[in-house]
Amino acid sequence: MLEASPEPLESWRDEFPILHRSIYMISNSLGAMPRAAALSLAEYAETWATRGVRAWEERWWEMAGEVGNKVAAIIGAPAGTVSMHDNVTAAQMVALSCLTPVGRRRKIVCAAADFPSMVHLYRAQASLGFELHVVPAGNDLNVTEDRLADAVDEDTLVVAFSHVQFRTSFIVDPGPVIERARRVGALTMLDVYQSAGIVPLSVGELNVDFVSGGCLKWLCGGPGNGFLYARPGLLGRLRPRFTGWLALARPFAFDIEDGELREDGMRMMNGTPPIPAYYAALPGLDIVSRVGVGPIREKSRRMTAHLLDLVGERGWRTATSRDPERVAGTVAIDVPDALPASRALKARDVLVDYRPNVGIRVSPHFYNTFDELDRLVRTLEEVLSSRDFGAAPSSRVT
Repeated sequence: MLEASPEPLESWRDEFPILHRSIYMISNSLGAMPRAAALSLAEYAETWATRGVRAWEERWWEMAGEVGNKVAAIIGAPAGTVSMHDNVTAAQMVALSCLTPVGRRRKIVCAAADFPSMVHLYRAQASLGFELHVVPAGNDLNVTEDRLADAVDEDTLVVAFSHVQFRTSFIVDPGPVIERARRVGALTMLDVYQSAGIVPLSVGELNVDFVSGGCLKWLCGGPGNGFLYARPGLLGRLRPRFTGWLALARPFAFDIEDGELREDGMRMMNGTPPIPAYYAALPGLDIVSRVGVGPIREKSRRMTAHLLDLVGERGWRTATSRDPERVAGTVAIDVPDALPASRALKARDVLVDYRPNVGIRVSPHFYNTFDELDRLVRTLEEVLSSRDFGAAPSSRVT
């Protein structure tokens, strides 16, 4: 088992208030709120109250680009290539609205291990002439890059897949999929929701066509902050059907005949943006940038290895790979009564979540400690042995 050691990244713990009243191990679902997010949202309220409509020209109108550039720096994209959207489903809809099935080339390839919202979106495109091919998962619940690449052929218009699969935290190597798609003339769309902020990546070096993700999870940015990257060589040729006035070069001309789009990533946007969400996202993006995804990944690897050792010692099952190169930030613990046990943990201020087929998902981030992992496992042991799935007499974790 890895020995716990003093962690310089723990100096950031005071920036996340919830860490002082709970064991917060659910960053794969909702990252802990930075203390500065409350101040940033207060700035939004003060700006609205004092500047009123002037705030649009002073900052708000270009704020999606401001936030998008901070995301771009973290995911290895050039400035001006990332647009912001309400969520990843909307972001991918914008990308899909740039595509038209022609002749035989009408297939969307995706994975059964992708987040269901994405697969529902792809299936809904059938009325436009798209055909969906879902690559089934193996016995380990994962869909590897080899199986995805094998499914891509000359009929494929776009292959859309996750960098990290949400149930098992399995890391897919995008390279072979992108290479295969390039060879047959298909486009690629990579979902980095479960990797952005915890697994180093450079979307520019990958040469992927579209990348979607969000600030909700490992980027600690809250809801309403999905994002979409479009490859620079492709961006200028894209004309989304899902569009609106924010995408226009001259929106305030109010000319319904003028369809000239912006040259930067904001050509992929549509209607009036959710400004409060952007204020909420900025502190988390700044913290992750300052800490660095490299150091975050290094600590994450040690924490997931430590947790997997604890799971193995107790004979608990896990769908998480034992290959450290294949594990992102989450360990799935498949124990009997996993659903009520996960609820009992939350009632005891040990915040985790549950997913069918894999059990309890535990997701430590850079602000967590090895001691918290040990305490989480001890609490789960107590819940399982006592079968007390209600709240503890004193639910506060100390």
